[in-house]
Amino acid sequence: MVDDVLRGVEITVFESLQVVIEAFTTAGFGGDTQHWNTNAMNALIVVMNLTGVLLVFLALPLFVVPLFQQALEDSPQESTDLTDHVIICSYNSREDILRSELEAADVSHVVIDDDPETVLELNDDGIEAILGDASEEETFQAANVEQARAVVADVSDEENVPVILTARELNEELLIVSVAESEQDAIYHRYAGADEVIRPREALGRSLAKKATLSITQELHETLELSGDFELSELLVKPGSDLAGQTVAESGLRNTIGATVLGMWTNGEFIPLPEAERRIEDNSILLVAGSHQQLQQVNSRTIAPKASDDDRVVVAGYGVVGQSVVAELDEAGISSTVVDAVDGDGIDVVGDVNDPETLQQADVESAKFVVLALDDDTTTMYSTVALEQLVSDPEVIARANDVENTTKLYRAGAEYVLALSTVTGRMLSSVLIDEEEVLSPDLQFEVIRTSAPALEGRSLGEADVGDITGATVVAVERDGELLTNIGPEYTARADDTLIVAGSDVAVNEFIRLSK
Repeated sequence: MVDDVLRGVEITVFESLQVVIEAFTTAGFGGDTQHWNTNAMNALIVVMNLTGVLLVFLALPLFVVPLFQQALEDSPQESTDLTDHVIICSYNSREDILRSELEAADVSHVVIDDDPETVLELNDDGIEAILGDASEEETFQAANVEQARAVVADVSDEENVPVILTARELNEELLIVSVAESEQDAIYHRYAGADEVIRPREALGRSLAKKATLSITQELHETLELSGDFELSELLVKPGSDLAGQTVAESGLRNTIGATVLGMWTNGEFIPLPEAERRIEDNSILLVAGSHQQLQQVNSRTIAPKASDDDRVVVAGYGVVGQSVVAELDEAGISSTVVDAVDGDGIDVVGDVNDPETLQQADVESAKFVVLALDDDTTTMYSTVALEQLVSDPEVIARANDVENTTKLYRAGAEYVLALSTVTGRMLSSVLIDEEEVLSPDLQFEVIRTSAPALEGRSLGEADVGDITGATVVAVERDGELLTNIGPEYTARADDTLIVAGSDVAVNEFIRLSK
């Protein structure tokens, strides 16, 4: 048609309009064919071209643009602009407690993980996280390692080594903290350049074993000593003991013995400074303060009379936690029977702890305690319920991985539960946060030593610290002395160091309030 125009051939207005429309829309419809030369056909072609273009422009905002936006939104973050921050490599449930501690202390942090879905989920939850391999320089540079304050290596024992080497190469002044399972792994981490190496599984195993040891030997060997005559201890109230079923007032712990109950865990619930009418239920966990002699008196009243002479402990699971439990029991002179699904050195009974035949071989019925040191929370919950059904009055001490599962395990029937994530997070935060020292990484209660600048010149009653946070100020270090009779009238000074106790949530709230 264009050729016809150039050759001086006359064309109709409709044919001319078709040529213009096709040129502007670039949507040629085949109108130059000799069979489509009627006015009606020319008009149809114009309508079709315009309709096509209109549909394209409608599709862009309705479908194409949202798809592009969703693609951009679904792309995991790959870098950060944070400074003076902590870089956490990589993400798992153990890091949740650490992040809570860092957030309470107002320390910025970024997580590095190589799983896009994990990073997206963290980003959607408002958590700074970037996608990458923590052993590669490009990833650390994207994490702004040159301006970071510290790196936490918690990938695996082997993978932590290249992470440490890479971080140290990029920043010689960086504080590097790693998580290791065994002493041999810890040696390698230090050799690679780690400044601090923590071993939370061993600490967790020792803590679980001590709960059994305390009830069996009835000797209070280890406490948290704050001064020569002021200590803290976490005591488990056994069913049938002198304290079980009494109220705090009836127990006479304060008036008769002189000890102070700072907090209580009961049925998975934390109660700060329980009131006089609060009943001490079976398997409650008390945080008690006083002299060593006073705590020993309280401890003697938390222990039930022996039902048999068999003080043996059955340990289910013989990984790092289980081995640490057995080592602690051996040191205390307490015999143990080890059950594991895989045979090996130190295993007494090979089989599934949920199998009645395995329990019979381990003679669980006559054992004093069963310590579940299994590496799976679902299996631990099942085992706790199974023991409740298959064994008469079992006494279960359980390890959990995720802190969220501790309440479920208490509900399932466990007497004492401690989460690996709790121990790991506290041990890491104690190294990473200069203004805070965690005194009890392996207890149900968190006890810290910290400053409280925001409380300077204000009394605890005026600041309403207890009601707002749920934490308890246990003692105050002032001018080289330890003040222990802390009440609502206590007024903080600039150079005071406070000893604060409570649940992890309560202590973190106190830190936020006092900084």
